[in-house]
Amino acid sequence: MQKPIVIFDSGIGGLSIYQEVKKKLPGLPIVYCSDNEGFPYGPRPEDEVVDRTLHCLEKLANQYQPSLAIIACNTASTISLPRARNLLDIPVVGVVPAIKPAGVASKNGCIGLLATPGTVKRKYTDQLVRDFANHCEVVRVGSSELVQLSEDHLRGKAVSLKAIKDIISPFFSGKQQPDCIVLGCTHFPLVKELLEEASPLPVRWVDSGEAIARRVDSLLERKDIEDRGKSDIFVYSGDQNTVEGLEPALKKLGFKEVREL
Repeated sequence: MQKPIVIFDSGIGGLSIYQEVKKKLPGLPIVYCSDNEGFPYGPRPEDEVVDRTLHCLEKLANQYQPSLAIIACNTASTISLPRARNLLDIPVVGVVPAIKPAGVASKNGCIGLLATPGTVKRKYTDQLVRDFANHCEVVRVGSSELVQLSEDHLRGKAVSLKAIKDIISPFFSGKQQPDCIVLGCTHFPLVKELLEEASPLPVRWVDSGEAIARRVDSLLERKDIEDRGKSDIFVYSGDQNTVEGLEPALKKLGFKEVREL
């Protein structure tokens, strides 16, 4: 029997990763899990994020016997990945801010990092900058508000363009403006068009989705992606009202079933 892969996130941000994986591997069955009960992860203590991530992944592994898991959350990945790999006997792929490709792509030597406040300040992020963008000035902007705006946008709610302009304004207020901005939270590619509209200057927005899809492709055996008839499942934690308004977007993305974890 063909095994699915699991994509796990604190909310619906990992759907940006889901889209890239489906683009690369359209026949791959996927179980997407949104830990709505724990959302958002950004403001939570690190040990609490680790506990929730491991609890959900273990439950998903027991229920669905996946061939691979993706932690599609920068916050959870940067602090939970080693323990998740020890817990599960399958490959576990993490998501980290795309500092390296942005550093390579920048023409003016200035890049931006747009992420949650926790990711912006994390030592792991400092190390990524030292390793892959030490030749660049890096402007960091942390926003929890944009995470919620991304959730609202996917649910079809109106999102204030002024609010987005205010969030990204620090990128354009210094002596040098970034020509590449890393979307260091998987929620943010979901509002990429709004970010482009709100930006006062042309910017290349860089995220990890395509790289994650390539990594998944390299880790899976061919037999894992043969069946195009599988229906993807969206799983959530918490009350049913936490997925209210998501159904049209999920149906459009290709999910045939929504169920509680």
